[in-house]
Amino acid sequence: MFALKSQRVLFPDGIRPGVVVVRGDRIAGLHEKDVGGLPTEDVGDAVVMPALTDCHVHINEPGRTEWEGFSSATRAAAVGGVTLLVDMPLNSIPVTTSVEALERKLSAAQGQLWVDCGFWGGVIPGNEAELAPMVRAGALGFKCFLCPSGIDEFPASTAEDLRKAMPILRDAGVPLLVHAEIESELSSVAGDPSPRLYANYLHSRPKEWEDRAVAMVIDRVRETGARAHIVHLSSANALALIRAAKAEGLPITAETCPHYLGLASEEIPDGATEYKCAPPIRERENRERLWAALKDGTLDFVVTDHSPCIPSLKLQESGDFLQAWGGIASLQLGLRSVWTEAQKRGIPLEKVSHWMSAATSIFAGQRDRGTLTVGNTADLILFHPEVEHSVEPRELLHRHPTSPWAGRMLKGRVQRTWMRGQVIAENGAPVGTANGKIVLGEKHE
Repeated sequence: MFALKSQRVLFPDGIRPGVVVVRGDRIAGLHEKDVGGLPTEDVGDAVVMPALTDCHVHINEPGRTEWEGFSSATRAAAVGGVTLLVDMPLNSIPVTTSVEALERKLSAAQGQLWVDCGFWGGVIPGNEAELAPMVRAGALGFKCFLCPSGIDEFPASTAEDLRKAMPILRDAGVPLLVHAEIESELSSVAGDPSPRLYANYLHSRPKEWEDRAVAMVIDRVRETGARAHIVHLSSANALALIRAAKAEGLPITAETCPHYLGLASEEIPDGATEYKCAPPIRERENRERLWAALKDGTLDFVVTDHSPCIPSLKLQESGDFLQAWGGIASLQLGLRSVWTEAQKRGIPLEKVSHWMSAATSIFAGQRDRGTLTVGNTADLILFHPEVEHSVEPRELLHRHPTSPWAGRMLKGRVQRTWMRGQVIAENGAPVGTANGKIVLGEKHE
């Protein structure tokens, strides 16, 4: 049993001086004054706040472990203040679209987790019979693509596929996560057709693709009553559709990502394929509308969509945006990158914590995380919000340091991370051993 004293504790109702008492793996007390008889560490004005939950992470193991793996990803998460992540059903081999594949994921994760890890399953055409058994096997929910995913083994779903899958997920009580882009014909590219021009890649995946997909998903939610969640929303034009659907009372939520909130298409150099992701990073004006939607609740939370690959697939020598693999690696930098932009806009740390800890934990079905509340799991971080330093690739612990954040000045430093009352990272390095747990869904048998 121990206590942390700080001039800045992020209580559920705001930041103020306080003392957090930890007994075993739980928060045992929250006080505004010293507690006698306990070993107490005075951390000065470092913010004591909840650790993060990142429920959109591509770990890729087994099968593409050379892209990323459980050990490297979860070590990076711990250093970045994340104590729970949820793994996406691709780009591993096999993709997590069957009970057998999920069991292989669970087996591969054993003994490698520095933080806790849950798993999303996948919806693909024809795997409806696997969905309910996967829920019983521990899947927290399911993801689908409405456009090509980039790998043949995870094909796109159609509206008819969703009509088959969504009632099963509704009855199982789990959400459908949707990569919401539907391809359509494009107008011709004006000017220089070079694939090195970011503007040409941006043109190749217009906002209309997202807007059409979001509209279709809302129709299927209205038709089936299933919960749906729009992942990595990029198009601000789709916000009006989501806002209206929520006002209608439909069970739909949406997320966005640090790269959409902190980067802008006008700033991306030609050939800088480390910026490529799908949907693409859009214009400054679009970015500000995403921030407004976070503030008004249209967007529910922020996740990294950590999606690394081997460096050669980024084609940095040719700078070909159209052929390079799309995905941004940022698991370790989520809090810092979002806080950097939030404070520029006068948004308090309490809001950022809600978007990256409380709301994401609830979405992952883990209601005893994400806030400093008596009885909750003692997953905490010490955060220095005023510290500013550049991102050094050598400090990044995910498998490959390729990142558009490299060299950028970001605000904030995660000094220490506790998981279940035990220190798991300090001053940029993991501490101890891999003691993370596999998190299974409530429906698990």
